Amino acid sequence: MTGATLTDKRIIITGAASGLGRAMAIMAAADGAHMALMDINAKGLDETIGMLGDATAFPIVADISDWNAVETGVKEAVDRLGRLDAVCNVAGWDEPGRFWEQSLEFWEKIVAINLWGTLYMCRATVPSLVEQGAGTTVSVASDAGRVGSKGETVYAAAKGGVMALTKSLAREMAPYNVTVNCVCPGPMMTPLLQAEMESTPKLIEKLIRAIPLRRVAEPSDAAALIRFLASDAASYMTGQVISVSGGLTMVG
Repeated sequence: MTGATLTDKRIIITGAASGLGRAMAIMAAADGAHMALMDINAKGLDETIGMLGDATAFPIVADISDWNAVETGVKEAVDRLGRLDAVCNVAGWDEPGRFWEQSLEFWEKIVAINLWGTLYMCRATVPSLVEQGAGTTVSVASDAGRVGSKGETVYAAAKGGVMALTKSLAREMAPYNVTVNCVCPGPMMTPLLQAEMESTPKLIEKLIRAIPLRRVAEPSDAAALIRFLASDAASYMTGQVISVSGGLTMVG
């Protein structure tokens, strides 16, 4: 698609130490983007950067659930990048379990990473985008927040907040030519899902049968949409929440 490239774009990607964030970094590197890669996992960040060849990318080790760490990390990123064209809020975390058996401390961690982390990143980066009068933010939520997910109630609630944040912030940022969109992956091939496939193969087979495209997503499937939304090709899209689920969640 014309314009669907990140060539020479200055980008921050959170959650870049593994999974979807790493897949996004690899795609952006192939386009020739310049990247600040943020994650709490320093070793994982170094491994990601090692996969990017000659791409311009540097690590920023930061806990996105800590405002001070986010503020400091974003300032470093913008200073080193020179400007900021796109923010990709990919970082997230969950461990499924029964709602009534989870501790309040666990809930706080889920909300801190999945909702507060995205809020912090938006708060830290929006001033630069507003000052420039251009740019985009792409956040990753989950189809769990659109249609619900057994064993992920608090996670779904946090991701629902990310979707509401996207729509409201999109309205607020539109006068400044800043777009805000959201990607909602469905079941994705992660280490957690791989472990479940080994322990409960029949359950995973049932899940795959329920997906019209008959496969679980790879991180690159969702990364491709993030790449598009972060590019100039999506400059007339804002406030959108889009699923990448192989047809499992067809939301009207």
